Amino acid sequence: MQLVDFPGGPKAFEICAKFCYGMTVTLNPYNVVAARCAAEYLEMTEDADRGNLIFKIEVFLNSSVFRSWKDSIIVLQTTKSLLPWSEDLKVVGRCIDSIASKTSMDPSTITWSYTYNRKVAVSDRITEVGVKFPVNLESVPKDWWAEDICELEIDLYKRVMIAVKAKGRMDGNVIGEALRTYAMRWLPDSIEALVSEAHSRRNKSLLETIICLLPSDKGVTCSCGFLLKLLKVAILVGADDSSREDLIRSISLKLDEASVNDLLIPSRSPQTTVYDVELVKCLVDRFMARERSRDKNISAKSTNDFVLGHGSWLKVGKLVDGYLTEIARDPNVSLSSFIELLQSVPDSARPIHDALYGAIDIYLQEHSSLTKAEKKHLCGLMDVRKLTMDASMHAAQNERLPLRTVVQVLFFEQIRAAAGVQALNNRNSNALDSTRKTEEYWQKTLPEKHNVSKPSSVMKVKDENPQKNMKLVKKGSKNRSSGAQLLPSRSRRIFDKLFVVGKVSGNVENRSSETSGSSHSPTSMIIKGEIKSSGSSSRNRRHSIS
Repeated sequence: MQLVDFPGGPKAFEICAKFCYGMTVTLNPYNVVAARCAAEYLEMTEDADRGNLIFKIEVFLNSSVFRSWKDSIIVLQTTKSLLPWSEDLKVVGRCIDSIASKTSMDPSTITWSYTYNRKVAVSDRITEVGVKFPVNLESVPKDWWAEDICELEIDLYKRVMIAVKAKGRMDGNVIGEALRTYAMRWLPDSIEALVSEAHSRRNKSLLETIICLLPSDKGVTCSCGFLLKLLKVAILVGADDSSREDLIRSISLKLDEASVNDLLIPSRSPQTTVYDVELVKCLVDRFMARERSRDKNISAKSTNDFVLGHGSWLKVGKLVDGYLTEIARDPNVSLSSFIELLQSVPDSARPIHDALYGAIDIYLQEHSSLTKAEKKHLCGLMDVRKLTMDASMHAAQNERLPLRTVVQVLFFEQIRAAAGVQALNNRNSNALDSTRKTEEYWQKTLPEKHNVSKPSSVMKVKDENPQKNMKLVKKGSKNRSSGAQLLPSRSRRIFDKLFVVGKVSGNVENRSSETSGSSHSPTSMIIKGEIKSSGSSSRNRRHSIS
């Protein structure tokens, strides 16, 4: 006998036949939907006989299946092969509603999850090693259900998630974590598997579904790293523009949480660069525009007090410098793109320029064909006053940098060294003043009728200590001044060469500069600073010898 389009096939028909003959029928989550569809096909209703098979199955579904978390998921999976019967009989809808209702229950009462087995695993492990089992176990997390429903196919998963969100009792962070878990479960890791012809359509559909299920607050409840991974996949599989625009908008809201590796998004044709630089620049521009819109009075060059109150600016500045270091190694990155991304963050977002100097140095090394004007323009975007001592020492000996940049580094290092010596001298003078004031105070408070020998002994000790202290201070100041002279030793060698060249070949320039009255060029400023520092050091040396 052949029954065309009979729901459930021979096994479902056998269940119905056994029931008609009074034989025992075993129903379980794996065959109940097929039996229900077959009974509907055979019209085994209450009109034909009281207590018929449809009535029996409905009682089983309502009293057992829909009350169980595990059984509801299993039954929902079996409905896929029994469409449209399972849909018309509302078995699919009732399973989805049962699952969505259970996800919003109190996690402390959860006992039906079949993949969340941490308590059982901990119990077995502790029992095996012979350690006493703790009474207070770790509480069940709010996303306990996320892993269980990952077994559903994307269309059923979408309907379950829509029902969960419609309940309105689920936190957006939990929904974002559930979507991340599902994406990690079904999206392949390799690029080849993502773009393969056999699975590209499925991956595209899966990705677009996950994007449309993102919480309505657009990225606030999902990690920036997860959103950037979705954006990478969206570019690779060729997702539609609306999906990519939603991701870009969400990422720009929380770009300060991203890492450099998250931003390494491969570029697509016709781009020639390794990574999509224009996309990252778009993300940075949107983030900065949003941050400025929060306070319309803040300009691109904001105050330091504002930046201290907005750590997100500093994080994005550090992020951009790290990204510039990565793309600087790409020979196809144009100078204009590099500079535009460099200038996409304000100066106040870079309190230290060491990372920026490293990125520029790598770019100069990999792009040796740059002209002198281009190198000068690129290095001019770096503030040498914001370099640390180590970076300044490296820059002073860097042959790839333009001569003007090296001169500026040396000039500000001389100023920094002179300021350090002056701060040490001021500190020592303050210490001597406090010592004198202390001595005068104790001399005034001594009793007048005491024996003269005791005060003299006290005064003798006090007279000896200041002399020793003065000798020590002078000796220490001599050592400090000599240390300051030796501190920028590598820089001084280059500086001396520049000084000799300027002295030999700069007679005409010096004469013209004197007549013009201009003293703002780096060379003239450095010569004055050198003569002044050498003169001050010689005076200090004479004072220490005397």
